[in-house]
Amino acid sequence: MATAAPALAAPARLATIALAGNPNTGKSTLFNRLTGSRQTVSNYPGITVHKTSGTLIFPGGRTATVLDLPGAYSLAPASPDERVVFDVLAGRISGTEPPDVVVAVVDATNLRRNLFLVSQIADLGRPLVIALNIVDEAEKRGIRLDAELLSRRFGVPVIPIVAKTGAGIGALQQAVEAVMSSPAQFAPVVWSDPVRSALSILRESLSPALASRLGPQLLPRLLFDGTTVTAAGNLDGNGAVSGPIERARQALRDSGTNPVTVEAGTRYRHIDALLDGIETRPDPAFASQGYSIDRLLTHRLFGMMIFAGMMLAVFSSIYWIAQPLMDAVDAAFAMLAEAASSGLTAWPMFRSLVVDGLVPGVGGVAVFLPQILILFFFIGILEDSGYMARAAFLMDKVFAWCGLNGKSFVPMLSSFACAVPALMGTRTIEDPRARLSTILVSPLMSCSARLPVYVLMIGAFIQPQFGVFWAGVALFAMHALGLFTAVPIAFLISRFLLRIRPLPFLLEMPPYRMPRLCDVGLRMFRSGREFVLRAGTIILAFSVLIWAATYFPRPEGVRGDLAQRVAVERGIPIGEADALLDSELAPVLRSSYLEQSYIGRAGHLIQPVFAPAGFDWKITMAVLASFPAREVVVSTLGIVYSVEEGDDDEVAQRLGDRLAAAEWPDGRRVYGPAVAIAIMVFFAYCLQCVSTIAVIARESGWRWALFAFGYMTALAWLGAVAAYQIGSLGFPGGAA
Repeated sequence: MATAAPALAAPARLATIALAGNPNTGKSTLFNRLTGSRQTVSNYPGITVHKTSGTLIFPGGRTATVLDLPGAYSLAPASPDERVVFDVLAGRISGTEPPDVVVAVVDATNLRRNLFLVSQIADLGRPLVIALNIVDEAEKRGIRLDAELLSRRFGVPVIPIVAKTGAGIGALQQAVEAVMSSPAQFAPVVWSDPVRSALSILRESLSPALASRLGPQLLPRLLFDGTTVTAAGNLDGNGAVSGPIERARQALRDSGTNPVTVEAGTRYRHIDALLDGIETRPDPAFASQGYSIDRLLTHRLFGMMIFAGMMLAVFSSIYWIAQPLMDAVDAAFAMLAEAASSGLTAWPMFRSLVVDGLVPGVGGVAVFLPQILILFFFIGILEDSGYMARAAFLMDKVFAWCGLNGKSFVPMLSSFACAVPALMGTRTIEDPRARLSTILVSPLMSCSARLPVYVLMIGAFIQPQFGVFWAGVALFAMHALGLFTAVPIAFLISRFLLRIRPLPFLLEMPPYRMPRLCDVGLRMFRSGREFVLRAGTIILAFSVLIWAATYFPRPEGVRGDLAQRVAVERGIPIGEADALLDSELAPVLRSSYLEQSYIGRAGHLIQPVFAPAGFDWKITMAVLASFPAREVVVSTLGIVYSVEEGDDDEVAQRLGDRLAAAEWPDGRRVYGPAVAIAIMVFFAYCLQCVSTIAVIARESGWRWALFAFGYMTALAWLGAVAAYQIGSLGFPGGAA
């Protein structure tokens, strides 16, 4: 008689450790110390906040999952990032296990303020360990702390560490492992009689099921900040929570207690009692030693000059240092395309897919890596050294009125080199609304991909007619156009779309530190890997789709009709004319096929929309074909006008000559200064860059990516029409 096989035991769930703390406490540095390169970045379900997790391997071989939660000052959130902290710690996010242990990372130089969040976390009932970070900096500043006495008073392990150097990490791991087996709870806050009475009223006013679901841990949060709990748990149906909250708060008011300030006052009195006799601080004169440099770096004039110089160095590095590396990537993929072209001649369609679709698609991903890595290297250096906070303080007054953040300036400046790494650089902006505003306007900066368009149009139509000086003015104007447009656009987006309520810019000034190259390297590695794996797949997919639209339907009669025409024009046999289509007249054949492709037909169809800007169907088709990348418009126009391949300068010269000679059916010139300016304005504004769209979607969601593409396309069309119509008045006879 057969016996049933024993059921396999379900694998034990890995313990989850959540790192929580204020911004700039070294939390991410500790996370890197604990997890090394065993890290992943994803999104929490239903929101765009990043979920950074990694694997911690204890000395004994036990493993656990570590979550690096966003920085927060309290559990009464002012942003989605801060709300995620509450939701994770309270176990209210589906698909994310509640933490088995919370490691509260606190700054030893500012312990009192950091402990406010710790005391709120303790109310949630999670086992707790306090990582007392930056103790080396505290010692330098003359701050003395008794960690053992702190631990006895708090009721939880307090482990002094220096995350930057790794000091104390072993002791922290031991404490976390011990707390997993024997949970420790922070010394609870003792509420006043009016607060206890209000909590009792709140508990009794809720339905039994709702009161049980919340538990005693969440009642204080419900009383002091009802929106946190109701939004996280969707509890506010039919007034089931809002009514009891208001009755409990009214009871506080009736007792003479302000429900808005009572929590902060009570918690800080509790913290002050715990810290009594534990923290010794030097006199203010000694404490400020070593920080007099802030008088220079945050000075309204000299600080701005120093910041401008640093940003110029960063921008130049992204633009110039990355260029040889990008050229090397381009050359490598050009060699790969050439090899594929030679080896696949027997399969024309597959050859075109590989040479014109797959290789450029993969190359279009790889070519951005040097810029991404260089940008995140500098961001890591500036952040870890403590200077980024000073820069944000300087720039906040410049940008705050239009809804941007002080940290918005770095991504916006970086966008002049390339928007892709710049958009990823917005992750340094804690305020999600300012971050979204920055994401939506940064692509307006004229990146290096627009430069080929400017050079072609200025070289063909501005410089020959008006001279070198006005050519330089035109090039400068195209780069300045996006910057001067971005600020009012950001104001409109913030005021009328996002409806951002002006909030004070809260910023912790961290101490100056020597950046740890390992942490900077990990930041570069994660950013590059995430771009390749996530945005790269979208870029590759769009590149293949655009290739298909430019290759198909490939009508059979195109080659025959062209060969017949060539035979008649040159008076040669049809066979000889057909052979010329594979050699001398290959560009003409490519142009004919492109005109009959889906992209070419779309160009004819949509051209009336662009007619007010002076565009013919060829320009319109080039605009459509340049969706993978703006600079593709030049090569597309080269195909359309049958420009032979060769040296870049020679190709540009021949293309410029053929554009200048292009005519409408009635004999009017297609191109002139007005049309050239209209084309440049269109590409200065439009979001013809699938890489940028993919990264916007990755950073903020597809809804905002489509919005950015829509508003920038509309802005580009309006700008091009205005430029052409006004230019036609100034350049009669040469504008149409």
